[in-house]
Amino acid sequence: MRLRRPRSQVKSRRGFTLLETALAMIIVMVGVVAMVEAHGAMMRANAWSSQEATATYLANEIRERMRVLPRHDPVSGLSATAGPGPEANEVTVADFDDIDDYNGVSFGPGGTFEGPIDAFGRIIPDVDVMGVVRVDPQTGEPLSLQGWRQEVTVQKVDPYDFSTVRAWTATDPPSGNFAGRAADHFPLRVTVSVYFQPPLSATAEKVTEVTWIVPVR
Repeated sequence: MRLRRPRSQVKSRRGFTLLETALAMIIVMVGVVAMVEAHGAMMRANAWSSQEATATYLANEIRERMRVLPRHDPVSGLSATAGPGPEANEVTVADFDDIDDYNGVSFGPGGTFEGPIDAFGRIIPDVDVMGVVRVDPQTGEPLSLQGWRQEVTVQKVDPYDFSTVRAWTATDPPSGNFAGRAADHFPLRVTVSVYFQPPLSATAEKVTEVTWIVPVR
């Protein structure tokens, strides 16, 4: 009697085809690209948020510096100068003794003065991530906050419509019970624009702008 050995049943194992492998790779790559894009967007958002906070801080430092100043020169007023800006003997920031002295002045790279400055008129230093002040390797002097510039515009505005700019020499004539308004008795509108120029960038971009009204005191 012959014994027959049962044939071993060999199960075929189907592998991945080239098309399936390519599709899997594409899906993985799309996922990786999406993750990289999301990470990049988050980093850009964080960088912009940090820049916005810095710019707002710099604008408010100028505002705080002006808070205790009169609108016009305490000696000559506005009528004597017939316009804004520092007097001939006011050549440094420490000499500025009224708000209209700051019209057209900027602090920072390419500006009228070094800067940016704080509320005390001091140059704000640049610091690294550890909070250490960066210094010029050649002079050893502290570096100012790199890439930032504050620009100030002061305008004389109508007391009943702050959006209307009046000429610096403008007055309001008397009428009825109204005694009239001298050239230096108008509100002022102050605008501080803050610009940032990133490293390796050829131009500076406006990051924020802060505007406020200085009433007649």
